[in-house]
Amino acid sequence: MKRMLAFLLIVVVSLGVIGATSPALLDKTRLGLDLKGGFEILYQATPLYEGGTVTKESLNETAKSLEKRVNQTGVSEPEVTTEGADRIRIRIAGMEESKEAELRETLVKPANLTFRSARGCKDGEGYCKIELTGQDFKENGAALQQSALNEYGISIKLKDASKFAEVTREVAKLTNGKNVLAIYLDEEEISAPSVRSEINQSEASITGSFTRDEAMALRDTINLGALPLKLEVKYTQSVGATLGQKSLDDTIFAGVIGTVFIVLFMLIFYRVPGIAASVSLIIYTWLLLAAHIALDATLTLPGIAAFILGVGIAVDANIITAERIKEELRSGKSLNSAFRAGSKTSLRTIIDSHVTTIIASLVLFFIGVGSVKGFAITLLLSVLISLISNVVVSRYLLWLMIKSGRFAKPGYYGVKESEIRAL
Repeated sequence: MKRMLAFLLIVVVSLGVIGATSPALLDKTRLGLDLKGGFEILYQATPLYEGGTVTKESLNETAKSLEKRVNQTGVSEPEVTTEGADRIRIRIAGMEESKEAELRETLVKPANLTFRSARGCKDGEGYCKIELTGQDFKENGAALQQSALNEYGISIKLKDASKFAEVTREVAKLTNGKNVLAIYLDEEEISAPSVRSEINQSEASITGSFTRDEAMALRDTINLGALPLKLEVKYTQSVGATLGQKSLDDTIFAGVIGTVFIVLFMLIFYRVPGIAASVSLIIYTWLLLAAHIALDATLTLPGIAAFILGVGIAVDANIITAERIKEELRSGKSLNSAFRAGSKTSLRTIIDSHVTTIIASLVLFFIGVGSVKGFAITLLLSVLISLISNVVVSRYLLWLMIKSGRFAKPGYYGVKESEIRAL
């Protein structure tokens, strides 16, 4: 009796929490460009330096750098693609108007990073000699650093430590306060650190009275200035949702109908295990949605496809367990023995199938870009949450019902008396 009450309490509380929180979770879900709309920017790439060429490799590297640049602003799953021989298109899902304006301004802002000194300059000319350019720094090599005194700065990784050593050695020889290696973005000086001695290492540091936000903004700007190509904005425009709200509502409705049919299938064919599977499937769906909110992930059309695929994976785990229990009952074992044996043998199969899906998800995540990464993240979350809800939770609920003693007949598990073989 106690176990049956525990089962009912778990079901009632779980469904109550899910019903109460689901509307809020749906409202907080971030929708992608194909579901919500947004804006796009088309860039044309040109060589950063005279005599240079735009190669496929440099274009791809620039696209990757821009994607990281957008991600650093807190935007999830931007669509960054190369087009033709010299163009890059960035598509970003709808944002708050203030953030969208700020992101537009940041992305279209030209940035040419140079380190300059006063070597060979006439009096009054300032820093006229370009010692280092963005080409001398690793793409996205600028990083935030913090001293023991909680002062913020930026470290920049260089491609050639010997060149930096030569530059700093010569600049350090300058007198009358001219031993400065100024950092410019286009023609705007952003920092002017003094050089007191040769720096023979592959990393430069920029220190000053920066706040954390100022240091992060400087880091991002330097990374943009160190891109391998110069980018010219061809146009920016708003993009409408390709599905629209009605299509999204229809998709959700279809998903609900599909889930209802799955629940009915499990109840009809698997009876008591079907009850446990149905409850765990509802819990699984809620956990997956909550995980998206917690990770601040963006739900795109490929993400919805992965979501639905995850439901199939979750159901499959329950079906494997239920079938193994039926096989053990048909062999003549008692219900308790059949449950233990069926759970044990099915677990290996379930884990094997989940591990292979995890590997596929990780490959897609590390190799893919944009919405492909979104698909991979959703699929990976689906598998991990399925192991919790549709293995641990489902089996515990089924164990409670079996131990209650109210569901002892083989027919409750889809097994006819005529199918049971004597041991």
